[in-house]
Amino acid sequence: MKKLYLVFSFFLLLSASAFGQFEQAVAHTKVIYIYNFTKFIEWPPDYHQGDFVIGVINASPVLLSELNKLATQKTSGNQKFVIKNFKSVEEIDKCNILYIPEGSNNMLTEALKKLHGTSTLLITESEGDAKKGAAINFIWKDSKQAFELNKANAEKNHLTVSSSLKTLAAVNIE
Repeated sequence: MKKLYLVFSFFLLLSASAFGQFEQAVAHTKVIYIYNFTKFIEWPPDYHQGDFVIGVINASPVLLSELNKLATQKTSGNQKFVIKNFKSVEEIDKCNILYIPEGSNNMLTEALKKLHGTSTLLITESEGDAKKGAAINFIWKDSKQAFELNKANAEKNHLTVSSSLKTLAAVNIE
């Protein structure tokens, strides 16, 4: 019985390790997408002042780690990246990008109200969010990370979306 327990424990640890690697790979891929979105979206002139702020509501430690790596290695033009992890919608202040992970999707409606009148690119990862107000929504398509684009939602926030981004989107919401 003791041997069976040890074997079971070994496989449990192995699968936890594999899940951790998968979670890190997914977070890394999303951060690469987020970085590349900064190349295909134009913010109004007042958003080119100071730091380029990427806010996340309730980011996982893995996602925060990947975003902080981005912040130390890359810039958006001459702006350095600053990562902010908000625990609630009330904490949100001026951001170039606000990312709402799936686990915080219940805050979408409240976040949209808070962002009204700002030029913040809203990125989500829950089914249907591009139709509910997000400009970009991460999806899985053909077992690969992809994204939906709702250009109209971006334009409502005075963001200019490159036609190239529309071409790269797996789904365009009209």
